[in-house]
Amino acid sequence: MIRRLLVADRGEVARRVFATCRLVGIETVAVYSDADADAPHVAEADYAVHLPGSTPSATYLAPAALLAAAQRAGANAVHPGIGILAEDPEFAQAVVDAGMIWVGPPPATLRTLAAKIETKSLVAEAQVPVLPTYTDPETVPGFPVLIKPATGTGGHGMRVVRDATTLAEAVASTRREVGGDVFCEPYVSNARHIEVPILADAQGAVVPFGERECSVQRRYQKIVEETPSPAVDVSLREDLCRAAIVAVRALGYVGAGAVEFLLDSEGDFWFLELTPTLQADHAVTECVSGYDLVRLQLLVAEGGNVPMPGPPAIRGHAIEVRICAEDPAYAWLPASGTLHRFAVPDVAGQFRPLPQPGLRLDAGVTDGSVIGMHHDPMLAKLISWAPSRQEAARMLASALARAHLHGVVSNRDLLVRVLRHDAFRAGEVDTGFLDRHPEVFAPLLSSVDAVRLSCLAAALAGAAARRAAAPVLGSLPSGWRNVPSGSQTAVYDGPTGPVEVGYRMNRRGGLAGWWVRAVDPEELDLAGLGQAPVADEHPNIVVVHADSDRVILNVQGIRFAVHVHRAGDISYVDSPEGSVTLREISRFPLPTPEAAESSLIAPLPGAVRRVLVVPGQRVRAGELLLTLEAMKLEHPVHAPSAGVVASLPVRPGAEVDTGELLAVLDPE
Repeated sequence: MIRRLLVADRGEVARRVFATCRLVGIETVAVYSDADADAPHVAEADYAVHLPGSTPSATYLAPAALLAAAQRAGANAVHPGIGILAEDPEFAQAVVDAGMIWVGPPPATLRTLAAKIETKSLVAEAQVPVLPTYTDPETVPGFPVLIKPATGTGGHGMRVVRDATTLAEAVASTRREVGGDVFCEPYVSNARHIEVPILADAQGAVVPFGERECSVQRRYQKIVEETPSPAVDVSLREDLCRAAIVAVRALGYVGAGAVEFLLDSEGDFWFLELTPTLQADHAVTECVSGYDLVRLQLLVAEGGNVPMPGPPAIRGHAIEVRICAEDPAYAWLPASGTLHRFAVPDVAGQFRPLPQPGLRLDAGVTDGSVIGMHHDPMLAKLISWAPSRQEAARMLASALARAHLHGVVSNRDLLVRVLRHDAFRAGEVDTGFLDRHPEVFAPLLSSVDAVRLSCLAAALAGAAARRAAAPVLGSLPSGWRNVPSGSQTAVYDGPTGPVEVGYRMNRRGGLAGWWVRAVDPEELDLAGLGQAPVADEHPNIVVVHADSDRVILNVQGIRFAVHVHRAGDISYVDSPEGSVTLREISRFPLPTPEAAESSLIAPLPGAVRRVLVVPGQRVRAGELLLTLEAMKLEHPVHAPSAGVVASLPVRPGAEVDTGELLAVLDPE
């Protein structure tokens, strides 16, 4: 029996497991790196063990250190979380050899699953459909094909090749990237990614929990999941569940996991892999089934029987989105920094099945959390559960749009646009959804008038904050002066560049006029700013209320509230139309050193993983110079033009911050 459990993971995964452990009376042990000393998962555990270092390889991905931590804390069981270690047969074997309970499939099964080609062969022998496998590029009979690493997870290293002329080079490049063997299989276009969550015990019982639709993806990683799938009827669901049971038994699997399939538009499906973890999207299954899957996972790990005779009934519809610190509009560039505010409205529960339809939030962060470069960019999972799919999508989109996410760039706006898109609402999704619908990459706050109103609200809130903090004459109206026509101004760096916000107050403290106009960054220190434009075409507005964090405006008879949260010189503005971040620009900024011409600077903080050139080397336009590793992803840095490498101040393993110099090219 599990008495004290160490979770070899962090963030929302650890918090999710701890929540069930508290419910069933199991003591918990957290592990934490230097950077995570104040993380929420550490505070919620009964015991916590420090793992010296900041990088994943030295902490959360260090089997010896984790095993030592479990022994020091007196744990008699280890839960590996949902990351790489959950699929590591050597770590599982080490836990078992140390006399502890391993919450996962047997090490022998993990060794089989690590060899993807062998796994496909065993499943094919059991008469489960699989796609053909080609280990030799010369034997590929047709195109397009998908190159996959023979080991590994998370979509890393996968790429599509559409003709024979580039196949050999793509295979060689992928082998270098993943550091191992690869194989090819036919690429099925317009396909859906469907998975069947399962629970199997050591006595041979296997129970499927319906299916999950996971087709909205970026970089082969899921960002929207739902159950049931809008493309799966009762008959197809039975076929998928039957195939999942056969695959699980063919592989000797025990524990919680998910059998993943590819489903085409004709209803044909093929086995992809068996993922030996609880999966990040297990919450949608918990909503519609009513079962706590972590509790069942722990029960099976203790040697218990699956406590239900067959698949549970599906109750309503659930949709989950992954809120990540990344910018979809800029190649999904991860973001780091301090999360000043993280607030989602109308949440009914966290980390456990809901008693009734509503919103569930499983977050690894809180206000003040520092988002570093070493870990996955996912901040939280937000789940809606409702009687119908349309209600679930509407509820989830509304909560996301009204959430306050301040401090780091996130994919929130994209998720809202996906949930509100006509094609998504119609169930017309597949793995190419984002490629076919570039319109979902636009920010929610996209209209010019809405942006201008947000800028005005930020300026009014800033003025109110200054009056509240004034040491003398604080009762005077903001901007009071003898000349009633004088204007107050503020200059912000907004989504489309610098803008000046100006407004005039009348003798009664009301808004007499206002404007928002773009300004030239080189003219920010000129005395001409502050003069009202000749033609002020902005609508008349009544300021109903204005304080440091909330401004109520009446625009042509329509009243609405705008929330303003200020952190330093940054104003985070949230309105019913969407959110915008504005950085106040000093009228007289201090001079800053200019980078040398043709300098390549780091687009994000990270660690230099590979350096492929040397000073003095001539390079072609687009040639790969080096790579940065941040948030578990590799980010290439290419030559913007042909030239010669004049300077290369970084080396492999060096950590760099945003804006730091990586290389200088002398252009031809």
